[in-house]
Amino acid sequence: MKKAALTMVAIAVLAGGGMPRAEAPSPVMTPPQTPPKVTTPLQEFGHNFGDDYFLANYKQIAAYWQKLDKESDRMTVQSIGKTAEGRDQLMAIVTSPANHRNLARHKDIARRLALAEGLTDEQARTLARDGKAVVWIDGGLHATETLGAQQLAEMVYRMVSATDPETMRILDDVIILFVHANPDGNDLVADWYMRNPDPAQRSLGNLPRLYQKYIGHDNNRDFFGSTQAETENMNRVLYREWFPQVLYNHHQSGPAGTVLWSPPLRDPFNYNQDPLIPLGIQALGVALHTRLAAEGKPGATSRSGGPYDGWWNGGIRNTAAFHNTIAILTEMIGSPTPMRVPLVMDRQVPSSDSAYPVPPQEWKFRRSIDYSISCNLAILDLASKMKENFLYNRYVMGKNSIERGSTDTWTPAPHRYAAIQAELARGAGAGPGGAGAAAGAAGGAAGGAGAAAAAAGGRGGGRGGGRGGADEGALWTALRRPADRDPRAYILPSSQRDFTTATRFINALLETGIKVHRATREFQVAGKTYPAGSFVVVTAQAFRPHVIDMFEPQDHPDNFPSPGAAPTRPYDNAGWTLAFQMGIEFDRVLDAFAVPADFSVVTDWNVAPPPVALPPAGTGTGFYTISAMQIDSFVAANRLLAAGIPIRRMGANGDFVVETNNTSLPILRRMASERGVRFQISPQDFGTGGFMAKRRVGLWDQYGGSMDAGWARWILEQFEFPFSRVFAPELDGGNLNAKYDTLIFVDGGIPAPAAGGGGGGRGGGAGAGGGAAPPNIPEEYRSQIGSVSTDRTIPQLKAFVEAGGTVVAIGGSATNLARHLGLPIESHLMENGQPLTSQKYYVPGSVLRARIAPNAMHDIAAGLQPETDFFFDNSPVWKPEPIAAAPNIRVIASFDSKTPLRSGWAWGQQYLDRGVIAVDAAIGKGHVVLFAPEILQRGQPHATFKLLFNSIYLK
Repeated sequence: MKKAALTMVAIAVLAGGGMPRAEAPSPVMTPPQTPPKVTTPLQEFGHNFGDDYFLANYKQIAAYWQKLDKESDRMTVQSIGKTAEGRDQLMAIVTSPANHRNLARHKDIARRLALAEGLTDEQARTLARDGKAVVWIDGGLHATETLGAQQLAEMVYRMVSATDPETMRILDDVIILFVHANPDGNDLVADWYMRNPDPAQRSLGNLPRLYQKYIGHDNNRDFFGSTQAETENMNRVLYREWFPQVLYNHHQSGPAGTVLWSPPLRDPFNYNQDPLIPLGIQALGVALHTRLAAEGKPGATSRSGGPYDGWWNGGIRNTAAFHNTIAILTEMIGSPTPMRVPLVMDRQVPSSDSAYPVPPQEWKFRRSIDYSISCNLAILDLASKMKENFLYNRYVMGKNSIERGSTDTWTPAPHRYAAIQAELARGAGAGPGGAGAAAGAAGGAAGGAGAAAAAAGGRGGGRGGGRGGADEGALWTALRRPADRDPRAYILPSSQRDFTTATRFINALLETGIKVHRATREFQVAGKTYPAGSFVVVTAQAFRPHVIDMFEPQDHPDNFPSPGAAPTRPYDNAGWTLAFQMGIEFDRVLDAFAVPADFSVVTDWNVAPPPVALPPAGTGTGFYTISAMQIDSFVAANRLLAAGIPIRRMGANGDFVVETNNTSLPILRRMASERGVRFQISPQDFGTGGFMAKRRVGLWDQYGGSMDAGWARWILEQFEFPFSRVFAPELDGGNLNAKYDTLIFVDGGIPAPAAGGGGGGRGGGAGAGGGAAPPNIPEEYRSQIGSVSTDRTIPQLKAFVEAGGTVVAIGGSATNLARHLGLPIESHLMENGQPLTSQKYYVPGSVLRARIAPNAMHDIAAGLQPETDFFFDNSPVWKPEPIAAAPNIRVIASFDSKTPLRSGWAWGQQYLDRGVIAVDAAIGKGHVVLFAPEILQRGQPHATFKLLFNSIYLK
């Protein structure tokens, strides 16, 4: 039965990676042994993993792993770093004793093959034969998906205790990295579940806080930003230390009427990736599905059975794919409280995506553990039997990336292709299918001209049309225009306005294993001079797919299941270009470029901003100005205010002005040396208006925690803004001006007027919906129970603003608050009095460019560029005419183009033209500042953080 688990499809795919033939089984295998004497889970916990109503917490699992480490010569436990709450995050390395004795050698082989530098094909083949497959298996990342951590602990026990031939072969051929992905969350969730002494009353409901200190579920959205402690720990193992060829990321839950979803993925996959990535993922998925079927385990679905595609970058398995790691996830049902597989009729008809339907039935947690073990073994079995191919193919992908970065290369781009087709078709006249092809292509290139254009061209931009009237040779030449080439390198000049933010961007690259050079002297490229200290990132490196993905726009295809149908939504975002979101300055080098030999390779995990010298103040009284274009100028302002030092802002551009004295100078010197903040000396005070004051900031949150509020907490802490979390009961109590100057409401904080209350942001516990406190909530959390409501909270917010307070609202909270307060905010995305349908307009998470109003550049938009990139996720857009007619409202930002898309997918983007996305409304003595886009999106868009920071300081 187990031999059947390795399908011929999987063998064919993996054997094709440049190796002359599929690898024969290992010539030497450890013979079967007497079962090792190791402690069983039952002996350790009094329970087996998967027992009804039982969850082991992280403290227990960690202690158990450390005990097994002492008892077994197959296992070594290491801490890979501290978590956000200070726990050691453990990784169990499991392999044969012989491999343990040569661990450093196998680790080096994995690194050399992954980086693919300085190797010939023959040398790589030799290393692949000598090396061992390295496979990452994790669990527990999303802690309320309780199966992950429990199956992980069970799998470790199985691999150190079993002696069957398959296990012994796997131990000989594979080094397994078992990584607990969220220790803090495991303790929180398991302790919460187990706290009730009556097993039948145990529940995962009403968790009091997020299961990662700041970002909860978004901990699997952080792997290219690498902002959180646990993300850094795991990225270090993946891209600096071990370079596994295979990664398996466990999740829950399976789609209704199934047991689990697993690859193959649905389209699109990301065009930056090597073709061996989607093919390798298919091979792993087929092996997994086949093993389950061979073992009589029904209920697995794939592809169309779930929403998971291969486009996005940011999750652990997604980012790994941009580093040439064959990375998969599964989504499986299961709970310590017994559950049921429901009857879903659509799932009962077999298909190639759901070959073996599962009958409706009661379901125990142990069965999910058993399924997980089978899935793990399917991956490990394939890695063992094809280990040489996995190792060599990793080298092939790295080699391909280096070659692509060393030659003229054009990454496929559906909308560019469509625009070129349309252009040539217009010039050549309409041949068979030509007019339709041109219409479809033009609609796609413009972000969609509506369903009619898409239907005319087949399936819209990027997929529409036949051959058209263009000559094939002319079309191919047009697709290879020199100006459209992929860059050979990117240069980030050290002279740019906010080099500290550019350094943060470089650190995100370094933490994901990207090679970065630093100029040791002034140099020239293409006639432009760059100063010493500038960063250079070449694309001729193994992880080129990730480099391109961080700098270049994503061009998501127009994805419609049929003409006239609603769009198929991406699994996550459609566009995310980090360089755009962070607002860094960089140049693209299109021609051949060799990094000068005397430039240094940055080897640090994080590089500090270069210290700058503080200009001498001279004799007598002087002033320093700090440009608001430097985001760390806000850190300087906060430190100065905390020390009681007066600051004012310049009326023209919002720069900070501070007097030089014995108190301010030490703070300014530290900012210059620690954060690279630049200062200008001024003979006089150019500040206007009154002096700035420390602001008392309240950040809305809810019982159970809001992920958007968690991101805001993290951002405010990074830039040293003091704040307090404020919950609905405190808001309802009134007298807010006595405690706060500024209140911040992220998306989900303000309900729609018709809702009255309830709702809440992403990640909130059940107690966030208002009403009586759920039973058994600890006293420390009871003051957090409740939600913002129309009748209780909104009158208090209105009184707060009228008395001089500032309220900042983001996303849906912005539109909802405006309606509560009677502001003339109307949707711009209307046609004939009705909201635009998704067939006409659809903008999933993407980067769009907007125009900043000149009269906002001195306060709310101080430090932003006149044109700024915003992260936009079907965000609100407001009609300009009613706002323009309101004397108490000024526009902060709006779209001034029919093509604002910078990265991602914007079907029908022409409807955005003239739409308003940020306003400041004066009400009484105070202000309401409304931002429609996600200006704090996952801690990434540093370019728009300043909008929040300036709003906090607004008088």
